[in-house]
Amino acid sequence: MMDTEKKTTEINEKKDTLILAIESSCDETAASVVKNGREVLSNVISSQIALHTQFGGVVPEIASRKHIEKINQVVTQALEDAGVTLTDVDAIGVTYGPGLVGALLVGVAEAKAIAFAAKKPLVGVHHIEGHVSANYIENPDLEPPFVCLIVSGGHTHLVIVKDYGEFEIIGRTRDDAAGEAFDKVARAVGLGYPGGPKVDKTAKEGNPHAIEFPRAKVEGSPYDFSFSGLKSAVLNYINKAHMTGEEIRVPDLVASFQNAVVEALVSRAVLAAKEYGYDKLAIAGGVASNSALRAAMQEACDKAHIRFYHPSPIFCTDNAAMIGCAAYYEYKKGTRHGWDLNAIPNLKLGER
Repeated sequence: MMDTEKKTTEINEKKDTLILAIESSCDETAASVVKNGREVLSNVISSQIALHTQFGGVVPEIASRKHIEKINQVVTQALEDAGVTLTDVDAIGVTYGPGLVGALLVGVAEAKAIAFAAKKPLVGVHHIEGHVSANYIENPDLEPPFVCLIVSGGHTHLVIVKDYGEFEIIGRTRDDAAGEAFDKVARAVGLGYPGGPKVDKTAKEGNPHAIEFPRAKVEGSPYDFSFSGLKSAVLNYINKAHMTGEEIRVPDLVASFQNAVVEALVSRAVLAAKEYGYDKLAIAGGVASNSALRAAMQEACDKAHIRFYHPSPIFCTDNAAMIGCAAYYEYKKGTRHGWDLNAIPNLKLGER
């Protein structure tokens, strides 16, 4: 047998594809090894939450410096936890946007250096594509097409996932993202950072119908969202209470606010699934870990006979396993990036 034929046979006989993935778009330094796009062999996350809490939010310069300190450690740990070496890895996947530009640059530089040194293909991944792909990790039966609601601190999108890495945006926020509204309301009532989890926890002690906050609708765009008016209504309620000396029961306030957000998200997502004719609906992004949203979406999907998918909370927040999953499908499609790959902080979904 000729050498070229032997190499081709060896490649064809190799059943598993291993991706070493890196994520550093915000304040988590993460690395993961993912097999065949669905099986997570390791998932290492170094969080900076404690570091940024004192500032009430993420400080980009501090985040970038901490990524530089931690990136080599998490990559080494991910390989060790997976029981593999760089020789075993087929490609290096990395988030290159959107996100904080300095933070992204650390991950991209690390991925390029590893790919160059190990002579492995480099696959850049869109951060939001990673969030959507998190649903594939624990749901082996989930395959495109389906509807996905993406909710995070920076994004609120309603999309049709036509194929792996192929999206049609049918709805988006016109102003604040849902997660951004959670953070601002949490700060306003003194819950601090990170806002989402603290609102979720506090709301469990409150009455979600105690205060009727507005539910904005965008005329002519039934799948679009708007949370700026809701956020302003909450702030106005707080200011009025302070001026009149009225006591604010924080659990009731945040439960009512959360209820308004959840109702807006669930109603539009389920409406889209029904009107577009899909019987599969998934959620993704940091806010997808919100317990009230998950419960309300499950109930609405059950009533509409729609199958509901969601990642575990660890895969909703930023992690590298979801990037490895997305990178696998991009790799299989032939996506490759050169050494000129750069961080794109405002990268739009669907852009390359």
